Amino acid sequence: MAQTSEQPDLRTIDERAGHCFGCGPANPQGLHLTFVVDMAAISASATVNLTHMHEGPPGFIHGGILATLMDEAMSKLSRPLRVLAVTRHMEVDYLRPAPLGKDLLLTSQHIRRDGRKLFHTAELTEPGGRTLTRATGLFIVLDATAALLAED
Repeated sequence: MAQTSEQPDLRTIDERAGHCFGCGPANPQGLHLTFVVDMAAISASATVNLTHMHEGPPGFIHGGILATLMDEAMSKLSRPLRVLAVTRHMEVDYLRPAPLGKDLLLTSQHIRRDGRKLFHTAELTEPGGRTLTRATGLFIVLDATAALLAED
């Protein structure tokens, strides 16, 4: 989606670059996540099914990859908010081991905004709805100068 005078470019910084580890199609080592963003609800979701390449404990997703999933899901909320934002702080609760080779649902939801501060949540759940990982995040909206630098 190219930017025009009538339609702003709503892709996140990582989507513009294409090499994001989480969602970049041009990153051969990446997760290649594809999100559905609900502009009205300010939420995002993606199906995740990872392989042994993302293993921590035998048969389960590595904790660092789980944190990446949480961060990636919350970052997608910049699109419906029509901002460019970066992660400032994130807390992750690892509730249950997340299995490899199984379709899991990754979701995120915008909670509130306070000036440049955006507060989001994310969850990774099994098909039955059981929550495996939960996170909260604080994102900071970039100013116009930083946004211009990100497009270079």
